[in-house]
Amino acid sequence: MNLPAPFTANIKKLLKDEFLSFANALDEPSPVSVRVNDKFRLIPSGEKVPWCHSGYYLKERPLFTADPLLHAGVYYVQEASSMFLQQALEQYASPVSVVLDLSAAPGGKSTLISQFLDKNGFLVSNEIIRSRAYILAENMIKWGNDNFLVSNNSPEDFRKLPSFFDVLVVDAPCSGEGMFRKDAGAIGEWNEQNVAMCAARQKNILNDVWDTLKTGGMLIYSTCTYNEAENEENVKWIEHELGAEVLPLDTSDFPEITLTEKGCRFFPHKTRGEGFFISVLRKASESPAPFSSGKKSTKQNTKPENFILSLKKQLQEPENWELSAENNIVSAIRKVHVEKVEILKNKLKTMHFGITLAELKGKDLIPHVSLALSKSIDCEHVITAEVDRNTAIQYFRKETILPPIPQKGFVLLTYQSVPIGWIKNMGNRCNNLYPSEWRIRMRILLSNPVDVTSNERE
Repeated sequence: MNLPAPFTANIKKLLKDEFLSFANALDEPSPVSVRVNDKFRLIPSGEKVPWCHSGYYLKERPLFTADPLLHAGVYYVQEASSMFLQQALEQYASPVSVVLDLSAAPGGKSTLISQFLDKNGFLVSNEIIRSRAYILAENMIKWGNDNFLVSNNSPEDFRKLPSFFDVLVVDAPCSGEGMFRKDAGAIGEWNEQNVAMCAARQKNILNDVWDTLKTGGMLIYSTCTYNEAENEENVKWIEHELGAEVLPLDTSDFPEITLTEKGCRFFPHKTRGEGFFISVLRKASESPAPFSSGKKSTKQNTKPENFILSLKKQLQEPENWELSAENNIVSAIRKVHVEKVEILKNKLKTMHFGITLAELKGKDLIPHVSLALSKSIDCEHVITAEVDRNTAIQYFRKETILPPIPQKGFVLLTYQSVPIGWIKNMGNRCNNLYPSEWRIRMRILLSNPVDVTSNERE
């Protein structure tokens, strides 16, 4: 691999006599890894990622697009090093935390965070670029949790939420040195000026969101780059300029991880993953007074029609949900999160929250894919139909399929007993209700199955 000369000089200073091993590792294939959704507990065929209980290495990279289980949210394709976020959360965060994942697209870290949190914890999953925010919302919906809100905001917008969060996760936009092996284009884009620009931008981002973190709250800062300017030097800046203390991460069970004074480093010649840096800091400085709405919650359409209220029966623990109808969209939020969601909706550009149950079109209430993929759906109160792989792929391609069962009306399709989405059975044909923007565009040979996970359960 032809590395830029200034990068080579810097990495040699950092690694010293390990540089040759590092350079050789960059010429090797990238490891392939996935993280399994805790609802399904399917066991992939490869080895476990040591620092993430739901992470697995695959022996080879399959055509993921051809696997219905990927589209159903059974697993997420994620780089193994970044899964170390699991350790940072387990060592220092509470499952009932209110968390901001600031630069969340496409959703790897947010799906991990939402899986770490319990039903009383809450995640704001944010992405500044609108097109990427749509992808983020899609992946979060597919993962099936309801303890989150997806927003499309810039870092400075969060100044409107002082002392709102217990944990900030800032996977900062960086120079991407850790992606050289996976993305040859990253090498061509690298230069020293970009490194300096990224380091300055990271400081600006952190400064913008710092007051939204409570005093005593945790910042988890990470990059996919190697240089000290974007890593250790920025951590020192957070300590001295923003007022924080570095918290040590326990890596005693993972000798392949390089521990530094300011965090953890992942090098491809030592760890089975790409380049990564992560640090955890506790906020020691004083935060502004927490935001208060100054009034009790006022939900729109607090008295939906009876047919809307009947949607509660399709949810597990229906007594724990608050339903609202706005702009013909019916949503469900856990009662414990209603106040937070209302504050966030007033302050942020919200794209999705809780569970979208249905959309009112004329006299019809069309069930939403968010309900279909939710872990909280009660399948005993909906009509279901099992389909084979070929039919599932045709469904994900938004093609017309034959009615799999005689019952007319809205039917929840399942593949290997996993919900994948809705159809409306008209008798002699079906209306495919899979979202057009999510559809598979690739041509797939239906005769070639993909075997990422076995049918065994943990």
